[in-house]
Amino acid sequence: MKHGRRSFLAGAAGLAVPAVKAADFAKIRELFPWAEKQVFLNPAGWHPMGVHSIRAMQRYLDYKLLGPGEGRGEWQGGHQDVAKALFAKLINASPAEISFVPSTLVGENLVVAGLGIPGGSGNVVTDELHYEGSIYLYKSLEKQGLDLRLVKRRDGRIPLSEMEKVVDRKTRLIACSLVSYLNGVRADVKAIGELAHAHGAYVYADVIQAAGAVPIDVKQLDLDFCACSGYKWLMGDRGLGYLFVREALQGKALRRTQYGDRQFSNFRYHVFPHDPPGPAPASWETRTGAGSFYEVGNIANVVAAGHAASMRFILDLGVERIQEHVRPLVTRLRKDLPARGYPCMTPEDTPTPISSFVVGRPEALRAKLKKANVDAKVEWNQMRVSCSVYHQERDIDRLLEAVG
Repeated sequence: MKHGRRSFLAGAAGLAVPAVKAADFAKIRELFPWAEKQVFLNPAGWHPMGVHSIRAMQRYLDYKLLGPGEGRGEWQGGHQDVAKALFAKLINASPAEISFVPSTLVGENLVVAGLGIPGGSGNVVTDELHYEGSIYLYKSLEKQGLDLRLVKRRDGRIPLSEMEKVVDRKTRLIACSLVSYLNGVRADVKAIGELAHAHGAYVYADVIQAAGAVPIDVKQLDLDFCACSGYKWLMGDRGLGYLFVREALQGKALRRTQYGDRQFSNFRYHVFPHDPPGPAPASWETRTGAGSFYEVGNIANVVAAGHAASMRFILDLGVERIQEHVRPLVTRLRKDLPARGYPCMTPEDTPTPISSFVVGRPEALRAKLKKANVDAKVEWNQMRVSCSVYHQERDIDRLLEAVG
């Protein structure tokens, strides 16, 4: 999805991103001071926050500390609506199709529960490259009687031909990760969606390793549902995420399973002295949009303020431009680390910022990286290296020197 160089600054004072030229990633690096303290090659785990996001969060905290006045009053809600609208723009959805959720997994659980899968008939299809928490979710439901079909990987991918073998007319949901957290491979979600819809099923994608790092167009992909948190490639903090539900499915195919005060407005009692007449004990108006079905309680306003600033930065810079910046860094990693004895687990043509490598002695590698002040994820005899806007060739140099 293309956004151009149009500014997204209007209507949200205090969220302005420091001016930088599109190609001047050296200046962009200055917005992420962590980059000068450590070679941090794990934004796929959590992304360092930029000064623009921290300043926005501080503006909200100033309001909480000092109260309204001097422009602080506009931060009362933490710019929640701005954050929701910007996430919708990022994935080419309508804000009415976005619900706040506490995390990605809460979003996936809401989808599973809303489809009536626990205790219902039918089957769910997922794969070995889906997120570990999601595997736990579906394997736990399998113990309760769910017919689960788990598709195995081949050559670092999930072959659509293997998925076709297990999808049938009883399939309720195909759940996958748009970009795998294990090796960065990008699933062919459009083809998966076509397969699901041809059998009367729905498709859910975990997009936490994609949103902000690779272009997403939910209309072009024909996604039914997707979710992500904001602390990875959205460059924000933990505690707030986003659930996309296609408008036609809200409250119908995906029913409401939880109820709370973010689903209504204008609540009025009709039982106390001087109350207006009305049905006892109270009346209210139902809100519209995905939030009216799937949001329940309070939103972390300070986190929303940071998300609004970080997504404004991402959209103003452009996801395609971010991809263009990291591509040579990723290419070099996938070429040079195997030459040093770390075979690459990520398919060569994978257009994502995540690369994974086989590690024979993980403890020894962790010690080398720590000594060199380099942080990459080393787990399960694998090393995952991820690159973002603040990385430069010198960071790759430091990693290669560290591994020997």
